[in-house]
Amino acid sequence: MKKRICRVLILLFLAILSFFAFLYLHTKYGFYIPCIFHEVTGIYCPGCGITRCILAILKFDFALAFRYNSLVFALLPIFIPYFLYKLYLYIGNKEDQILHKIPRFFWYGLIIIAFLFMILRNIPMFSILAPLE
Repeated sequence: MKKRICRVLILLFLAILSFFAFLYLHTKYGFYIPCIFHEVTGIYCPGCGITRCILAILKFDFALAFRYNSLVFALLPIFIPYFLYKLYLYIGNKEDQILHKIPRFFWYGLIIIAFLFMILRNIPMFSILAPLE
């Protein structure tokens, strides 16, 4: 159990360190992660605006976060408790892996939702789904 707690703490530390490195580069130098798909095609992918969405959530600006990426904004309240529950099972030796045995139908459903979101956010009538520039 101690080994698993150490693994989780190391991964958490690395994630936080990476986030603060990105935040520093973003604040100091205007660094951001561009969407290659959008740069090449001009079409918004389902992931366009995720970074800005998460930064807005951390600033408690939920309306702006929704405007950056409404799909991620809607899915975070589902994924965060699920991930924390899986983390609890992993630390308690009840599962071998953190993200183990996620049913295929879940992934297929998520891919279909993301694809439909991508289509809708590129239709002018649904421009509310397009990320703010």
